[in-house]
Amino acid sequence: MKFKAQQIADILEGDIVGNPDEEVSKLSKIEEGEKGSLTFLSNPKYNSYIYTTNASIAIVNKSFIPEKDITTTLIKVDDAYKSFSKLLEFYNEVKNNKSGREQPHFISESSSIGDHEYIGAFAYIGENVKIGNNVKIYPNTYIGDNTVIGNNSTIFAGVKIYSDTIIGNNCKIHSGAIIAADGFGFAPDENGEYNAIPQIGNVIIEDNVDIGAATTIDRATLGSTIIRKGVKLDNQIQIAHNVEIGKNTVIASQTGIAGSTKIGESCMIGGQVGVAGHIKIGNNVKVLAQAGVTKSLKDNAFVNGTPAFKFNDYNKSYVHFKNLPKIVANINQLEEELKTQTKK
Repeated sequence: MKFKAQQIADILEGDIVGNPDEEVSKLSKIEEGEKGSLTFLSNPKYNSYIYTTNASIAIVNKSFIPEKDITTTLIKVDDAYKSFSKLLEFYNEVKNNKSGREQPHFISESSSIGDHEYIGAFAYIGENVKIGNNVKIYPNTYIGDNTVIGNNSTIFAGVKIYSDTIIGNNCKIHSGAIIAADGFGFAPDENGEYNAIPQIGNVIIEDNVDIGAATTIDRATLGSTIIRKGVKLDNQIQIAHNVEIGKNTVIASQTGIAGSTKIGESCMIGGQVGVAGHIKIGNNVKVLAQAGVTKSLKDNAFVNGTPAFKFNDYNKSYVHFKNLPKIVANINQLEEELKTQTKK
């Protein structure tokens, strides 16, 4: 796909300095720009690259004033970073603007699909499924019986959505994610053998949720596992049965959340965090990477460590962690001196 500078300027409501007919077909970093590529400049520490880049078009702030000649066509906007992000979204929409139904695929006669759909090859859509308008379902996707998918949602290749799942509007579920597999529920019998407890609940994913590749969200034992509006989940996250995640919370890769835990709104949870089951995490909580959360946290908590404790306390303690061998040696020496003094 090729775009002219004038087309890009119209999308971004920017002003052109240079050739409005300059064409680009790819994106690049400013320091790696080459002919036919589009880049951007927002951080002043990269200003020097604008004079050496081979990119054909660069998006810059209106406040930028060149100190010497520039061969690259400029598009001046109020905020270059935001405008470039907007352009990336537009590019993705154009790139992923698929429609129609590829063959082969299977759609149950009892299911309904809205307008302007895309159904990829080898997709399977079970009984009584309801799919809204402008939904894209990429190849090799499985959608189980009685599932509901709202308008403008995208289900990427290889996603598996088990029965009775409810997915809202404007959601994205990336490749390899598994939604509503059985929760990890087993009970030991008198012989010490573990027997599966039937998991008969479902998963509810509200509007504007993004779910990363290979992330798994288990169905509830009873009731629902719930992902609230605006939640963003990274790749390879495990959400156990009956968990609830509050709106606009973001969670980084490889985090695991055990069953029946409730996480509040607008939380930020780093990568490889472990969260114990049956606890409650408040609103606006920040948990740094690799922390282990074993007890409930109040609103606005900021924690680190395993088990996690207050961030400032952790930093103070960490200074001593590194010096523990020296501290122990000093204590041993003091004890010996004290014994000697006592004998005297």
